[in-house]
Amino acid sequence: MPAADLIRAAGVVLLRQAGDTREVLIVHRPRYNDWTLPKGKLKPGEHPIVAAIRECDEETGFQVVLGARLPSLNYPVDGIPKRVDFWTARINDDEGFSPGSEVDDIRWLPADQARQTLTHDSEADIVERAVSLPETSPLILLRHAAAVKRSDFRGKNDAERPLSGLGRSQAKALVPILDAYGITDIHSSEAARCYNTVRKTAKHLGTGVQREPSFSEEGFDDRPERTARRMQRLLLDPAPLVICSHRPVLPTLIDITADVLGRACLSSDSWDVPPGAGAERWDPKMPPSGFIVLQRSFVSGSPPSLVSIERHLITG
Repeated sequence: MPAADLIRAAGVVLLRQAGDTREVLIVHRPRYNDWTLPKGKLKPGEHPIVAAIRECDEETGFQVVLGARLPSLNYPVDGIPKRVDFWTARINDDEGFSPGSEVDDIRWLPADQARQTLTHDSEADIVERAVSLPETSPLILLRHAAAVKRSDFRGKNDAERPLSGLGRSQAKALVPILDAYGITDIHSSEAARCYNTVRKTAKHLGTGVQREPSFSEEGFDDRPERTARRMQRLLLDPAPLVICSHRPVLPTLIDITADVLGRACLSSDSWDVPPGAGAERWDPKMPPSGFIVLQRSFVSGSPPSLVSIERHLITG
């Protein structure tokens, strides 16, 4: 469906623990006199991940970190299809709620009460799914942004081939997206095109980039077994992390990920892959700056399990 024929929106199920009770934040819209989840339409050119964060902040005052991907809601508005993408979320910061014309009240309610209070049954179903999921930590597999073509590069060392103008724009666009997942650790191939894809994000987050020879094309070609071992170790690392690598290396990283975490997950959806199309979610073919987000659950004494998987694109 052409983008012009689809209304896009994004939102969150914001969760917090209150003693033994898991609470959900819902908002009241005076215009419609209804109780809903924090959500809103995308601005022109805005990525749904960024929109979900922004809308929650604007409506509730909470700055959040996204968790597992939830099913999308699809319904018509004045005959035009609308899609609302949802994620679980946790609080990162609270700037305070300010009542306004769009939202005049917010309430933290136990999950069952929140489901009963929400005006729309479809959103109550989303809450039910969200509270059934465990807490997660993301691992993001990212292909480097668009680089200068090999045929146009005059240097002798391909590892020094830089990003193109489009690639620099893609790297900039990745900053709020990776930040939305609460990333703390950044791992990158030593190649300039990978390092410069995540450098701006690292600067924004106030962290460094760990350069990984195993994730470079040369390192992978020379010692693929070392690449496999390094990937296996990072999959077991509970830190929220991103790995930036190359088209020839990513199929192996994805296969190892599937072997360690399993291909089945508790909750999966993707804005660019039809729901239920599990094989496509694991497709290693990604365009420059394309990425896969894997939300992992860590339970003491057990290997991590896969809770959700989603694929995204950066168009520029």
